[in-house]
Amino acid sequence: GWCPLSPTGAQTTQLLVEPPWRPAVLWDRVTLTCQGSGTAGATTWYRNGQCWGQEGPECLTVTESGTYTCDRPCTGRSPSVTVSNARLVLQVPVQELLEGDTVTLRCR
Repeated sequence: GWCPLSPTGAQTTQLLVEPPWRPAVLWDRVTLTCQGSGTAGATTWYRNGQCWGQEGPECLTVTESGTYTCDRPCTGRSPSVTVSNARLVLQVPVQELLEGDTVTLRCR
């Protein structure tokens, strides 16, 4: 694969969650998108630390609960995202929250 030169402060691989709520729950039809540099279609997915699929797509619709990470050729392994099959959850938006912020909670 081909890796572009990265600017100062190397990029990292990110794992985006849709819908954007934490914790992610299986019955929400969660889609994970792996963002990072490198050849398109060269994403490696991991579930519970085990290789889940190599040279796969950048997007994955989750059908099983577990802890997911992805790896891109140039930017490495992403932080993990846990998808639960809990029946009752208190969810917060995925965005970073700071003290004093107003936040919407979901009890589902």
